[in-house]
Amino acid sequence: MSTTEAVHTTEAVSTTEAARVVVPEPELPEPTTDRRASGAPAALRRAASWTDRHIGAAAAVFVLVAGLFGVIFSLVTPAFWGHDEITQFGRAYQVAHGGFTPQRIEDARGVAYGGQIPLSIDGLMSYAFDDYNRNGDEPDPLMADAGAYRQIGAAPITAATKQMWFTNTAAYSPVAYVPAAVGIRIAQATGLHVSDTVELTRLCGLLAYLVIVGFALRALRGYRVQWLAFTVSVLPIALFQAGTVTADTATNALAILVSCLLVKGLFLGAPLTVPERAAALAATLLLPLSKPTYVLLAMLVVLIPAREFGFTQWRKWIPWVTAAVGAIAFAAWMKLAAPTGDGMGLMRPEHQWYSVRPGDQLHGILSHPAHFVSVFTDSIWLRDQRWFTQFFGELGFSYVDVPALTILACLLAFAVSAGITERFTAGRWRTAIVALTVLASVAMIYVTLYMSFTPVDYYLIDGVQGRYFVPLAIVGLAVLLRWIPMRLSDSRGRVPARAAAVVIVAATLVGLVAAVSKYHYMVWG
Repeated sequence: MSTTEAVHTTEAVSTTEAARVVVPEPELPEPTTDRRASGAPAALRRAASWTDRHIGAAAAVFVLVAGLFGVIFSLVTPAFWGHDEITQFGRAYQVAHGGFTPQRIEDARGVAYGGQIPLSIDGLMSYAFDDYNRNGDEPDPLMADAGAYRQIGAAPITAATKQMWFTNTAAYSPVAYVPAAVGIRIAQATGLHVSDTVELTRLCGLLAYLVIVGFALRALRGYRVQWLAFTVSVLPIALFQAGTVTADTATNALAILVSCLLVKGLFLGAPLTVPERAAALAATLLLPLSKPTYVLLAMLVVLIPAREFGFTQWRKWIPWVTAAVGAIAFAAWMKLAAPTGDGMGLMRPEHQWYSVRPGDQLHGILSHPAHFVSVFTDSIWLRDQRWFTQFFGELGFSYVDVPALTILACLLAFAVSAGITERFTAGRWRTAIVALTVLASVAMIYVTLYMSFTPVDYYLIDGVQGRYFVPLAIVGLAVLLRWIPMRLSDSRGRVPARAAAVVIVAATLVGLVAAVSKYHYMVWG
C-alpha cells in the first residue's frame, strides 16, 4: 500500500463504535516557511524548518507573543487591580508560608477565612482597593495618582503582620498557587520591596503559563490545529490573567494542556510521546485541585485510546486509575473547603451578607428544579452579551472591556484557525461523551456560582463571567469541528496553511495591541 493510500484509509475492525480502530488522517500542514522563497536567507529557512519540526510554529510564536504581552499587562496593570488580585495574593502568601488548608479567622460579621499579611503589603492593598472603587468620571483616568503607588510600593516588607480576609480564595487548593508562592519566597529571600514583590509574583505565574502552554502547543506541532489552540491561549483575557496574580493562571494553563493532548490523542488519533503521557497523567491529578469546575475536563483523558497512550495489557488502566485518584483528591479537597461557602456572603453588599446560603440553594435546586431552570434562562437573556465580551476581555477590577477591534480581530483569528484545522477522526460516541462533558462543565459553572455567590431568591445567577469559559474553549471547538466538515481551501483546493498562520498571528497582534492601548488609556489616561 502506498503512503498516500495509508494516510487516507480508515478501517473498522469491529461494528461497535467504542471498539473501532481508525488510522488517523493527520493532514500535515504545508511548511509555514516556504523553502523555495528566493529572498529568504538559507540560514533563516533552515532555522524556520528546524522550529517547525522540533518546537512547532504555533508554540514558538506563542512564547514570543504571550511573553511580550504578558509582561506588558503585568507592568501597565496597577498593583492588585487584577481579578480578585488582593485576595488571590493573600492566599498565595499564605501558601508560600505553609498555610495549605483554609484557616478560620475571627470576624464580627460572621464566618470568615483568611490569614496574615505584612503591614506594608496591606498598605498597598488598601490604597489599591480604595482607588479602583472610586473611579473618576469620563474622560478622567481610572487611576487617581500613579505616584502614590510608587511611594507606597517602595516600602520594605515589614515583619509585622495583620489579619486579612480572603474567604473567596481560601477554598482553592495550594496547587494553583505554586508559581506565585515561589515568586513570593524569592522576593522575601532577596529583600525586595512591596511593588517588586508583587511584580515578581506576577512574572512567576506568567513563566508557568508560558512553560505549560508552550509544551501543550508543541504537542500539536505538525498539525494545523495548533493554531486553534494558539488562538485560545493568547486571548487578551488569558494573557491579562497570566500577567497578574490569580489561581486562574495555572488553571487555564493546565486546562489548555489537557485539551491539546486530548485533541492529539483522541480527535487526531496520534500517539503521545513519553513526556506527553506523563503530562497528561499529571494534569489529570492537578487540574481538579486547581479549580473544581473543571474536574470533568480532566477526566476526559481516559477517552484517549490506550494505543495512543502506548499502553498495553494491564497498563491500559493507568489513565483510569490516575483519573480515579484525581477524582478522590478533588472530593477530599471539596469536603475540606466546603465550610468556606458559609462566609461567601460577606463579599456582597452589607444588606446581602447573610443571604448566600449554599445549603438552601442546593435544596432549592433539588426540590424545585423548574425554578432553577427559570432563573438560569433569565440570566442568559439578561447577561449573555456581557459574558460574550468578557470571554475576550474584561480586564481586571478596573472593568475595562477590550475594544470592538480586539473582538473582531479575535473572531477573525478563530474563523481562520478553525477553517484550516484537520478533519478529526474521533468516533461518534466518544465525541458525544466529550460534548456532554463540556456541557456538564458549563452547568457546573452556573450551579457553583448559584450556590456559593448568589443570594437566595435572587432574580439571576450572579457572578458568572465570560473568562470562566476559556478553559473549555479548545475542547468545545474540537467537538464542533468534528461534526462540521467544512474547511478553508485556496483556488487550487489546498489548505493555505502558511497564509492562514500569517493572518492568525497578525490578527492576534492587532487585537492585543488594541486591548493594551485601551487599557492604558482608560487606567492611566
